[in-house]
Amino acid sequence: MQELFRTERDTLGEMQIPLDALYGINAARAGENFRVENFLFPVEWYLAVGIVKLACYKTYRKFRDAALAKKGKDLPIRIIDDTVLDALTESAGEVAGGKHFGSFIVPAMQGGAGTSINMNINEIITNLSLLKTGKKPGDYSYIDPTEDANIFQSTNDVIPSALTVAVMRLLSVLEESINKLRQITEEFEKENRKKLRPGYTQMQEAVPSSFGLLFGAYNEALSRDWWRVSKCYERIKQINLGGGAIGTGMAIPRFFIMEVVPELRTLTGFQLSHSENLADTTSNLDKWVEIHAILKAHAVNLEKMVSDIRLLASDISAGKTVIIPEKQVGSSIMPGKINPVIPEFVISAAHRIYSNDILISSLSAQGTLELNAYLPIIGSALIESLNLLVACDRTILKNLFTGLKINEAAGYNALLRSPSVTTALTPYIGYHNATRLALAMKENETGIFEANSKLKLVDPEKLKSILEPGNLLKLGFSLDEIC
Repeated sequence: MQELFRTERDTLGEMQIPLDALYGINAARAGENFRVENFLFPVEWYLAVGIVKLACYKTYRKFRDAALAKKGKDLPIRIIDDTVLDALTESAGEVAGGKHFGSFIVPAMQGGAGTSINMNINEIITNLSLLKTGKKPGDYSYIDPTEDANIFQSTNDVIPSALTVAVMRLLSVLEESINKLRQITEEFEKENRKKLRPGYTQMQEAVPSSFGLLFGAYNEALSRDWWRVSKCYERIKQINLGGGAIGTGMAIPRFFIMEVVPELRTLTGFQLSHSENLADTTSNLDKWVEIHAILKAHAVNLEKMVSDIRLLASDISAGKTVIIPEKQVGSSIMPGKINPVIPEFVISAAHRIYSNDILISSLSAQGTLELNAYLPIIGSALIESLNLLVACDRTILKNLFTGLKINEAAGYNALLRSPSVTTALTPYIGYHNATRLALAMKENETGIFEANSKLKLVDPEKLKSILEPGNLLKLGFSLDEIC
């Protein structure tokens, strides 16, 4: 009968592992300990660990060759031969390319500061390398997950450095998605600059405004988001790769410590730099708190924007001054009902990001002495927020703003029938007379021209001139304009 399992051992005992599995005993124990269904580890972080491992193997090769050239073969350190090192390098490249993710069995929610992540990937790289060299998975006497795949590395420098790479990749995507969204709000601002509407304070009609001013405010907010996100790279570029367990570099060659970050910089194209204080970068996670606050600010701006649009497009809003694209049938029982699903999606995502912000802040504070044990869930929450924001930006652009229409007539008519328009008359007739006009509009449910024709507070031609878009939207007034 064909054997279906192989036996692997660690200091805790033995486990049966599926014969051809690329994972090993470390990942299997984590899978049993952290049984969280459908809470997948972020693939972006998995890819980034692969490229960090690749940088480590390339740097190790340089160190090995330099050491052998200088000291000869009788070295007290482990020497990995070319056959094995080539296989490790090729396997790390496959992980960096997204292959074998199905063999990563550790969930995002876990204990151990990321050791399970590191060892699962070490086991994948090791067993792939064994296959490439004609061996069987689990033959760790030839290639070992810790001695070889983890050479001169620690979970505590590899996993956070990989998180930085993953986040930088996603930041570049987010930066682009924000900019595209910002551009379309700028187009709406220009196209609708003179299209009038009532402005609101506390959901009550307040003073005349325009759709251009509304979208101009969104454009400014998104411009700030774009600028802030572009500065995130600078806040996180220092990494602790090469620092080992707590940032002291213990048991790691100085050559490796100095060269591994430049190698990773070359592989990724990101301006990564060696931390000036490795112990600080290992133990303190406030940089993730800082940049997630920037992500949260973008979520806040998106929620505000889509909430406004949802309100203006709703049946509650007089005249439906904004018409949003119809994207889905809205009810299984109410015929013809269409719901504002895109704004609702964005609002839901924003609140998920707010909850992630609390998680990241509170668990970053839970770091103890030299290390934070909660990096895996902190990093996973951070990556989730980045992906949610990219998804929000893209769906707003594609499914909300593409096809969104401004109902210019409804906006203008709503303004002329709104008592708020009388604010524009206070420099000419004073607050109390403007109030008389506003009350008459309310009591008789008439527009400003009809109310004024009865009260005769403003010359009709003068009133018509005052209510021209160019005059209503001026910033303040001068004495020459009202005299």
